[in-house]
Amino acid sequence: MDLDKPPTTPAYSGGCLAVAIRVPVRIVVLVLVVPVRLVWDALTVVGRFLRDALLRPLGRALLWLGRALFVWPWVALWRWVVVPVAQGIGFLGHLLLVVPARWLYARVLAPLGRGTGWLARVVGTAVYTALAWLGRYLLVVPAGWLYARVLAPVGRAVAWCARAVAAGVGIALYWTARVLLVLPALWLWTWVLVPAGHGLSWLADVVVTGVGTALYWTARVLLVLPAGWLWRRVLLPVGRVLAVVGREIADALGHAWRIAGRISLAVGRALGTLFRWIFVEPVRWVYRTVLTPVGHVVRDYVLRPAAQVARAVGQASRQALTTARDTVRQARRDLRRMLLGDPRPPVAVDRREPHEPGTRTLGSSTTALTKD
Repeated sequence: MDLDKPPTTPAYSGGCLAVAIRVPVRIVVLVLVVPVRLVWDALTVVGRFLRDALLRPLGRALLWLGRALFVWPWVALWRWVVVPVAQGIGFLGHLLLVVPARWLYARVLAPLGRGTGWLARVVGTAVYTALAWLGRYLLVVPAGWLYARVLAPVGRAVAWCARAVAAGVGIALYWTARVLLVLPALWLWTWVLVPAGHGLSWLADVVVTGVGTALYWTARVLLVLPAGWLWRRVLLPVGRVLAVVGREIADALGHAWRIAGRISLAVGRALGTLFRWIFVEPVRWVYRTVLTPVGHVVRDYVLRPAAQVARAVGQASRQALTTARDTVRQARRDLRRMLLGDPRPPVAVDRREPHEPGTRTLGSSTTALTKD
């Protein structure tokens, strides 16, 4: 609660109207705001107490209970049952399916596929060569001779005739359209339409200017001048009075809320002191005098021996699990050796550079020109 924070905006000091309104408004607002502020602070304290003392521990307990009932059993089932069973099934599947399938592919299917592919390539090449020679001598050569000797000369002659006819028809249509359409339309535009358009434009300017002037003065006399008088003589003074009243009410609410906060703080401190001396101090004395010694006795003579026993049981369980895991690994290794045999020993590969029988130097050349 910002009780001692000064107002961010300076206090407004108006005329006699503001001074006459300020004091009664602040008194009425203070009487109305103090109970609201007390109830608000009480609800805030109760809400914080419920959040810290009840809702947060209850939420943590429910979270732990949910994990214990729904998460940890499924994690244990997945880790200790599903994963080992899946690994065993995967190993058996690899041994019974993948290894025979790999051998079948490498020894049977791959060589058979290579032979079939080679045979298909040979047959396809032969068939394609034969069809290419037949198509060339039965279709391509006769079609080329027909195009070069017959179709090309006939097409050139037809194209020359079509160009000549199109040129004559185009010239005739051009002069006909110019004499019958273009020249009459140009004369009509120049000597009829343009003068008529100028006259209509001047007449429209005169009419629009007169009508606009009349509408402007009519709207000014009937609307603008009355509206300005109403704004200056009525709305502006009423707005100023309402602004003063609203400002004073807002300032009064701010002062009343701060004063009510101080009152609520004093009441809260008094109630807190009373609650501490009535409830907290007796509980603290009982905790220090009675519960703490009893807790130490329970910790030293009950909880610590139980924890030592639990640690011993856990260590024995871990040793048993380690022994069982080693036994399963050894059995799996023996089963793999029995079914697949011992693994092949690694073949030693000589990775050194090969030695040549002799290297060429400046003193021992083997060419015919430099040989001694």
